[in-house]
Amino acid sequence: MSKGHGLIETILGSLVPVHSDGHKFIAVAALAALLFFLLWPPLGWVLVVVALYIAYFFRDPPRVTPVRDGLVIAPADGEISHVELVQPPMELGLGQGQRVRISTFLSVFDVHINRAPMAGRILRSIYVPGAFINAAADKASEENERRSLIIQTPAGDEVAVVQIAGLIARRIVTFSQEGDTVGVGQRFGLIRFGSRVDVYLPPGRTALVAVGQRAVAGETVFADFQSSEPEREARKD
Repeated sequence: MSKGHGLIETILGSLVPVHSDGHKFIAVAALAALLFFLLWPPLGWVLVVVALYIAYFFRDPPRVTPVRDGLVIAPADGEISHVELVQPPMELGLGQGQRVRISTFLSVFDVHINRAPMAGRILRSIYVPGAFINAAADKASEENERRSLIIQTPAGDEVAVVQIAGLIARRIVTFSQEGDTVGVGQRFGLIRFGSRVDVYLPPGRTALVAVGQRAVAGETVFADFQSSEPEREARKD
């Protein structure tokens, strides 16, 4: 049964926590705003807006994650820009067979906390330096700076999740390390200021999402290993 909320509870419930990684950036912007209020107030107000945007960017809302075995959950908020059958980059160590890759593009207005698509152990963590071209471009998967995690599920499936820096993003942050165990929907990292996250499914698995769809990290179901449903067709109105 749902529980009613009063006005104060509703207001407090609409406030979103800010991830600790953003605290230092907010503090710097707030101190700069205070300084410029003393020197030149118009610029001080501009820096107040900057500080508020930084707090907005690093927001970390709670999510309700499906936990049934076999579900692959979205690792990032944003628009699904690609769903295609490709050969994964060699650095992932996933072999030469083709796999479905689901790419999510994050704008500077999306939540940038990344969450584990499945529960399991991190077999490999691979960092590759690279370029900073537009993350929406297809070649960004192989040319941009990136951090890849290979997660092995208890059933033995291997799923890759790749954080890709973009045109604006210059810093990939990963909280989980090789050998760690992660739960589905667990926060494992973030990318600062615009980016892309790719998920590589095991061979033979199909996606249950479509290009243009909005993904919600920790909630949207990308695939279901217990389902024989074919790849979905969709239209955008």
